[in-house]
Amino acid sequence: MSLDIPEQVRRTVIADGNESWLDELPGMVDSLAKEWSLKIGRSLEGGHVALVVEVTLDDGTPAVLKVGVPGRDVGPEAMVLRLADGEGCAKLLREDLARRALLLERLGSPMYEIVADPATRIALLCDVAVRLWRPIGPDVDLPTGATVAEQYAERLPELWEQAGRPCSPATVADALECMNRRRLAHDDRSAVLVHGDVHEMNALQASDGSYKLIDPDGLRAEPAYDLGTIVRSNPNLGDNLRTRTEQLASRTGVDATAIWEWGTIHRVFSGVYASTINFQPFGGLLLAEADRLTA
Repeated sequence: MSLDIPEQVRRTVIADGNESWLDELPGMVDSLAKEWSLKIGRSLEGGHVALVVEVTLDDGTPAVLKVGVPGRDVGPEAMVLRLADGEGCAKLLREDLARRALLLERLGSPMYEIVADPATRIALLCDVAVRLWRPIGPDVDLPTGATVAEQYAERLPELWEQAGRPCSPATVADALECMNRRRLAHDDRSAVLVHGDVHEMNALQASDGSYKLIDPDGLRAEPAYDLGTIVRSNPNLGDNLRTRTEQLASRTGVDATAIWEWGTIHRVFSGVYASTINFQPFGGLLLAEADRLTA
């Protein structure tokens, strides 16, 4: 079958030395289409670690087929979507983990394109994150917030050097201190299922007008982890990030200090990582704000 593979996906696969997979992909998609009775539509742009294609089920239901690139484990994402069962995240319809394939509810446009007011977007993002959260125990095989904090602390100094020290040493030190505090604060007894990367391009409109999240990282963590990504995102909106943090805390009952510390962690780590891959102006915006806060 003829299949349009977005350039971003093609570049990722070639850079990882998996070019032969590109030749195998049309046959894989054709096989999945036959097994799951799908009519294949257009490929969607925007991502780089998965091919995402609009499909239609044999009963006319619109959906999307997502096939991860080699090295991309879609197992954690599938687990999150199963646990959420369509509440707060796109509904998972079918899965084939061996082929890294997920069949998902098709959603509409991202929040960023629909909601013009930044304050309204922040409130909506908060509400959709809350809908996803649910208690999960240590028997659920997902990484914890403590694990992520520890991994970030190990990687940040090296990435900072690799990126040419794009922010001040004080900013890095502040982020490392926050990582240590959030690592120590993790408690399996109060951990919930969190998305891990809540922002207005990951929140798409559902058919009922509400919003659902896509592309979950999936963690067992304190709720502040997700709210910290909302504090991290778009520091150039013109609002005060401390005020944004207090509003999120008031809206959810989550500790403001925990939200602020996770916001610091996400801001600095994401900014430094974005600088290493030259994903600008995003990285520079995050680190300029981080430096201002630690000056």
